[in-house]
Order: sequence, then C-alpha cells, then structure tokens
Amino acid sequence: MTEISNPDCLFCKIAAGTIPVKWLHEDGQILAFNDINPQAPVHVLLIPKQHFTSHAHTTAGDTAILGQLLATAREVAKAQGLANGYRLVINTGLDGGQTVEHLHVHLLGGRHLGWPPG
Repeated sequence: MTEISNPDCLFCKIAAGTIPVKWLHEDGQILAFNDINPQAPVHVLLIPKQHFTSHAHTTAGDTAILGQLLATAREVAKAQGLANGYRLVINTGLDGGQTVEHLHVHLLGGRHLGWPPG
C-alpha cells in the first residue's frame, strides 16, 4: 500500500507546507515548483501530494494520478511559455539518477535539449 505521507520525505514536507516553496501550480493532488538546482532555463518539479517512493512503486491502480502528473506538466509548460517544446523526465531508482525518494517529474525547457541526455 502506498503511503499518504512520509514524515522523513523532503517532498512530503513541501506538500505539507512545512518547507515553504513558491508554487507554480497547486491543486488537490499535484504541486509544481522550480527546482533549486536548475538544469535548463525552465526546470520545474511536479510532485504528487501523496507519497510514492518512485515510479517503480506505482501500480495499475495509480493510473489516474500518473495521468494527472502528465496533464499538469502540459499546463505548467504552457504557462511557462514553452511553445517550442520541453522535456519530461522521471528518474527512477539509484541507477536512474533519482536523488529524492518521492515520485517527481522534471519539466525542462527554455533551450534546445540535446539527445542522448547523458
């Protein structure tokens, strides 16, 4: 079963408001805010308010929240003026480069993003 909140999780603390950030988007399920270590002119993190350790810890029953993350990313990208394109990244696990154990989507844009990413 997925935890609603993990008291040791940085992003759960942000979702609870105990660590303040300037939100670019908030609704009942999703928060979006600027990354503190941006890798592009626009680098937004989108997190579910509910705690999921990673994408690998979701199930078929979590399809709605996963879809909401992607739909919200589209709306935030539009609000950030990324009409020329953007990249969405979900790092999963240690080998995938995940550094915070809470599912999150990186929205990157504002410049040409090369491929492969690294």
